[in-house]
Amino acid sequence: MVGKLLVRGMLAGIAAGLLTFGFARMVGEPQVDQAISFEEKAEAAHGDAPEPELVSRDTQAGLGLLTGVVTYGAAFGGLLSLVFAYAYGRVGAMSARALSAWLALGAFIALVIVPNMKYPANPPSVGNPETIGMRTGLFFLMIAISLTAMVFSLKVRRRAVMKLGAWNGSIVAGLVFVAIIAAVQLSMPDLNEVPAAFPAVLLWKFRVAAIGMQVIMWTTIGLLFGALVERGAFMRVNGGAVTRSA
Repeated sequence: MVGKLLVRGMLAGIAAGLLTFGFARMVGEPQVDQAISFEEKAEAAHGDAPEPELVSRDTQAGLGLLTGVVTYGAAFGGLLSLVFAYAYGRVGAMSARALSAWLALGAFIALVIVPNMKYPANPPSVGNPETIGMRTGLFFLMIAISLTAMVFSLKVRRRAVMKLGAWNGSIVAGLVFVAIIAAVQLSMPDLNEVPAAFPAVLLWKFRVAAIGMQVIMWTTIGLLFGALVERGAFMRVNGGAVTRSA
């Protein structure tokens, strides 16, 4: 049955990718076009020759964007389904929809909110090309630390619940997670490569659009996957194996 859950997770991810693509086209791409225009004007002012366009903007904003977000959605929808298959029946009497929604929320916090608090998304013309490797490495390191901190906090919650109850145990776990993330983010290097002349409003709109894409992606995956699982009448029996009851 894990295979069927994986298929449902990937289908939910593809649907989420299509919705995200529509949002990105309407809200995100206009900000990218403005950022590119800013970069071109800055290059012209310095007398620099424009860089050759390896991929046209129409392709980037159309087929390229569609391929990227759908692939992203399918991949993470599949990963969420595998985590669901492991967790379902091991986290108490929680419905499929509730568990799927909580897993998606946890993934959104760990994969999106935490790393973007330290290293937010930047539009074209922002960032030094010579530091792209370091910036990418730091971003993924922040994701790895965030996931590790979340898993550790969940283990703390399990033990705290036995002594303090569900509510207080959850608060303790949340505080542990926040404390770890705060300490890590304070210790990691800051990166501020936004040009002084770059429009602050454009930067804000781009980052809001980037977060908005992720909100749509993970909300759709969490809700749609849970609905697909319940529609397929999956349940957990025989010591944790996922089977279908109807």
